[in-house]
Amino acid sequence: EFVSQFTTAGNTAFGSGWAWLCYSIPQQTLVVTKTIGAGTPLTDNSSSSKAKVVIPILTMDVWEHAYYLDYQNARPTYTQTFLTKLVNWDFVERNLKEAIKVGRDEL
Repeated sequence: EFVSQFTTAGNTAFGSGWAWLCYSIPQQTLVVTKTIGAGTPLTDNSSSSKAKVVIPILTMDVWEHAYYLDYQNARPTYTQTFLTKLVNWDFVERNLKEAIKVGRDEL
């Protein structure tokens, strides 16, 4: 389900943007989201009463500069390659462990 949600987020970000895998502190679970332009999940949370509602642990850049030279207009091919060949999953796992720890401290 993660792969489907993450690639959909990346492939449907109109124009330039980002796909994100985040740890939700209140829900204590992983969530997938997307932002457009220079937005981030952290700036989307700026009006919240909690300092951090989500903690990003993985992001995929879907601005054209990230993939156009290698993939032309084939963003779906880029998003699939990103997940299967480019992501350092050990790094993502360390980020998740740290996010869970931070989340416990904030609750």
